Amino acid sequence: MSTSRTLETNRVSKREFVQRFARRGGISVQAAQTAYTAMIDELLDLVGKGNTVTLTNFGKFYPQTHKGHRVQFAKDDGDAEVNDYTVLKFSATREVNRRVKVND
Repeated sequence: MSTSRTLETNRVSKREFVQRFARRGGISVQAAQTAYTAMIDELLDLVGKGNTVTLTNFGKFYPQTHKGHRVQFAKDDGDAEVNDYTVLKFSATREVNRRVKVND
């Protein structure tokens, strides 16, 4: 089986994740969906304002800024550039990383 196919078969959709989250928490799917949406929105708002969000015993979410640069292989002959940009980064705690066990 190819690597891309293997990765695709192990993918969990948002819908399935929310359903599993609801079942594990003993709450309705609607309540889990509301909590999921609120958590993601709040996380993105805080990090978008330059904050680091630390979830104790889980990890931290933080913005990482990258400097703009000239595009090396532009499709046209012009001098294309990428402006400065920021991405969301996540750093798991050691305990979380130890708990991650991928079945081979």
